[in-house]
Amino acid sequence: MTARIIDGNALSARVRGEIAERATALTARGVQPCLAVILVGENPASAVYVRNKVSACEKAGIRSLRLDYPADVSPEVVMARLAELNADPSVHGILVQLPLPKQFDEAAVLEAISVTKDVDGFHAENVGRLSQNQEAFLPCTPHGVMKMFEAEGVDLAGVEAVVIGRSNIVGKPMAMLLTNAGATVTVCHSKTRDLNFHTRRADILVAAIGKPRFVTGDMVKPGATVIDVGINRLPDGKLCGDVDFESAKTVAGLITPVPGGVGPMTITMLLENTVISADRAARAAGK
Repeated sequence: MTARIIDGNALSARVRGEIAERATALTARGVQPCLAVILVGENPASAVYVRNKVSACEKAGIRSLRLDYPADVSPEVVMARLAELNADPSVHGILVQLPLPKQFDEAAVLEAISVTKDVDGFHAENVGRLSQNQEAFLPCTPHGVMKMFEAEGVDLAGVEAVVIGRSNIVGKPMAMLLTNAGATVTVCHSKTRDLNFHTRRADILVAAIGKPRFVTGDMVKPGATVIDVGINRLPDGKLCGDVDFESAKTVAGLITPVPGGVGPMTITMLLENTVISADRAARAAGK
């Protein structure tokens, strides 16, 4: 068996085309979607992520505001700027690139973003609404994974799903989304006693732990759908995921590659959330 590869680049391109059409229509109604991105410090990885997000906005017809601050900036300065962005009706989405320098309380910063502009889906109110299966801005990476399931026609009702990792950004919201879709979900982590027992019975296996090639083919149930959220840089400079792709693809039925799998969908869902927010603003303004 050789797994069918889920092409995140192709799906992302199609969805971004649809988003661009929606952004153009909104702009014609007098509301151009706008995303404000705050970057604190000079973390190289964060700088790359922000640059990619700003570039994606431009290509989709979304206005972007990039706000850079030095690593030693006072948290009060950033919080004051967030208050200004919250009050600016021309800004529809606000994103603070994580991680932040140690003088910041990350939770407090995320809570300071208006829930109506929290296009990252990290605000406690959006997280709470997700847990209750109510309308909310969804965290972009898990949302992108759900979009992949939809595009591939993966039926989640009643399946056994295993999520490896319990982060607030991916693991926990991924488990909630799968639960809301009718899957029976197990969340595994560093304290899980027999990880292989759980992974080998998973119809859906999502790896999000940040360990290069951690999930090997012998941990995968034959025919399973394997979603690799990890992105790790090896000593030779190459990128790989949390799944050992070469061994897993001989067992799985569907699998995402790294790069070119989940990654492109994360930014795509950020764009979609921004357009959704702009559409709500337009409707509220009677446009």
